[in-house]
Amino acid sequence: MELVVHKINGEATDKKVQLNEGVFGIEPNDHAIYLDAKQYLANQRQGTHKSKEKGEITGSTRKLKKQKGTGTARAGSIKSPLLVGGGRVFGPKPRDYSFKLNKKVKQLARRSALSYKAKDLQIVVLEDFTFEAPKTKVFVDFLNSFKAEGNKNLIVMAGVDHNVVLSSRNVQRSKVITANNLNTYDILNANKLFFVESSLKTLEELLA
Repeated sequence: MELVVHKINGEATDKKVQLNEGVFGIEPNDHAIYLDAKQYLANQRQGTHKSKEKGEITGSTRKLKKQKGTGTARAGSIKSPLLVGGGRVFGPKPRDYSFKLNKKVKQLARRSALSYKAKDLQIVVLEDFTFEAPKTKVFVDFLNSFKAEGNKNLIVMAGVDHNVVLSSRNVQRSKVITANNLNTYDILNANKLFFVESSLKTLEELLA
């Protein structure tokens, strides 16, 4: 697949790039995408949830009333889960939600997600660029040049550019990421992907 390279002001240049078919043109594997996105979301969970069970509640263990003759159900400890203020039955405990996923499955998932985006024409290739200083307005002007403001945008850089990252930080629904940190969830969550030229080479080395 061949794409025209654009400047950040939206103008097309004379250059064209050929997207690697092994990265942007495979038959997508939906199950691999599901597993990788599931792992990403699971890794975001802190897992610090906790509720007290019957043995952890502070309170007397005195029997509340006699066993028989009251006309109501028998009742023992005030810490019973059946009573207000009692412990919870099988409540949540701190746990780790992360799970292992093979490297090849993760790579397949990313290639599949990129292939979907390429098929839907949601990829834009940009000349390598940087900002002289962190300016939110400059970043917003860049998005407006592609009529992308208000959409979910993912800008993929070859390396960390602090001026670009800081310029995008106050712009909602837009995220700047390096090619090394590109993940399946971010790819699928974006309406449009912006790749700088040099990031494509890094991506091909990682995934091809």
